[in-house]
Amino acid sequence: QFRAFLNHPAGPKTTHFWGPVANWGFVLAAIIDINTKPPEAVSVKMTSALSVYSLLFMRFAWMVQPRNYLLLACHASNETAQLYQLNRALSHKPAKTDNE
Repeated sequence: QFRAFLNHPAGPKTTHFWGPVANWGFVLAAIIDINTKPPEAVSVKMTSALSVYSLLFMRFAWMVQPRNYLLLACHASNETAQLYQLNRALSHKPAKTDNE
């Protein structure tokens, strides 16, 4: 079974494996930021870009053959974390008044 895992088209000998493993760093960073970064320090532009990035790569992970479930899970997790961060940032920003 281990040999089958090693030689699988999405196994550890391919970028189908190592790309998602590296991308878990985005998820880890977002989770750490949720717990340590105040909402006013969250960049709305960067968080939005990371959210769109993960959304696009979720589709890619689903469409590529063989399907890359590890990449899909990674980007779904990142999408969740980034949307939560975006919600924190936008909820914290005070509404602009007519005087501003």
